[in-house]
Amino acid sequence: MSKSIISAAIVLLALSIVIVNIYKLSPTERTKETANSSTEESVVVNENINQDGQLSVQEGSPAPDFELTTLDGDTVKLSDYKGKKVILNFWASWCPPCVAEMPHMQQFYEDNKENDIEIVAVNLTSLDKGMSEIKKFVDENNLSFTIPLDKDGTIGIQYETFSIPTSYIIDSNGIIIKKIVGPMNEAMMEDLTKNID
Repeated sequence: MSKSIISAAIVLLALSIVIVNIYKLSPTERTKETANSSTEESVVVNENINQDGQLSVQEGSPAPDFELTTLDGDTVKLSDYKGKKVILNFWASWCPPCVAEMPHMQQFYEDNKENDIEIVAVNLTSLDKGMSEIKKFVDENNLSFTIPLDKDGTIGIQYETFSIPTSYIIDSNGIIIKKIVGPMNEAMMEDLTKNID
């Protein structure tokens, strides 16, 4: 019985997200998006500025810049990677799909770091189980790419990480090419990055 309640709650949450996103669209965009909703996985809001006055994170728009401290104590900005393709990933150590995805990300990073492709894996620190668990996760998976810490959760909110993992493929000009909700494997990462500048 508890499984059916959880299933119902998940379905209601998903429907709520879709309804909120459709409501944000103008009537013309709403009609267009509703017609396409059966073939698309997510609704795209066609605005450059969201209601909080921040840059939107829609495909085709510049990726909003941010500055965070990494697990190693360095300060990084997303704009530091301009001129390279970037997989911007949002994750937490307790998330089973994130656990499944990370070995693929590490292998992809090792195979492509000389090809001007970077992985910036933002840990949603405000939602995670503490620094010791994050460090343990990184060590156990031998992760060597950049891991910024979103300690107050603002970057995760700005990048609309309603579920994790969520990733953005960003081209060398800093433009968001694709948003992916859910885990990726090496083949998918290769396919998503091979035809962009």
